Amino acid sequence: MDLKQLRYFTAIAQEGQITRAAKRLNMSQPPLSQQLQLMEQELGVLLMERNGRNMELTEAGKVLYEKANKLLDQMDETITEVKEIGEGLKGELSIGSVKTCFSYIPERLRHFREHYPQVTFRLQEGDSFRLAQSLRKREIELAIVRLPLELNDFSSIELPTDNFVVVVPENSSMESTIPMKELAPMPLMLLHRVSGVGLYELVINAWKSHGYEPTVVCQCPDAAMLLSLVKAGVGVALLPSSTLLAFPAKGLKVVELEDCKIESKSAVIWLKDRYLSRAAVRFLEMFEDR
Repeated sequence: MDLKQLRYFTAIAQEGQITRAAKRLNMSQPPLSQQLQLMEQELGVLLMERNGRNMELTEAGKVLYEKANKLLDQMDETITEVKEIGEGLKGELSIGSVKTCFSYIPERLRHFREHYPQVTFRLQEGDSFRLAQSLRKREIELAIVRLPLELNDFSSIELPTDNFVVVVPENSSMESTIPMKELAPMPLMLLHRVSGVGLYELVINAWKSHGYEPTVVCQCPDAAMLLSLVKAGVGVALLPSSTLLAFPAKGLKVVELEDCKIESKSAVIWLKDRYLSRAAVRFLEMFEDR
């Protein structure tokens, strides 16, 4: 059994069909089926069972799939590391970011491109939980996320603390600050995370600790959508202040909370056990030097 066969096997497992796997691998179906049969004969176990049109992993197949993924990841990272020795920075750097943290990227990306023009970027958007999953799957190298987030699998650089602000329509008569007592009855719109504890829970807990119950009329994982709703007069939004740096401020007005300080923390994270490309290391240095 060799690495090529392992790549064939993982492709079948991921696609669930030999036909789709063959298309992905740019090869015909019969030789791919033959390779799977040869692996099963060599190992003396059934790796996959046919369920209608789909192929499903057996218990033995699940073990091999998990081990094969780790082995192939290590091989790919080893090849990248060897190729980078003695070369200038080039290739593609994949970075994920939650929308409310995107303001950390543009200036750094511009500066990076000035020094390393042969490096290209692939950006991915998602909430913190999904970006953590993408890191584990090695779909991206780095991610800028909002905390809290379980960081046992990750190394991290913590970013400056971000205070929440109230965002209202530009024509609002609201003063530059507002006490929670006045804000409590207003229709409030908050960010929420698709999975796990996030900014929504952070805000709700802060309100309750001050003895107030917010009037939440909308929850949404997309900051841009919330800001559009604010402009339309649907309600007011409570967001980390840096969020506004990544979106057009026209039609919006920012108001400070007078008697409550709600803080949001964010971080750049990456997998502890993977090789980081030289481009990723250089990009991280711009956060360390902030």
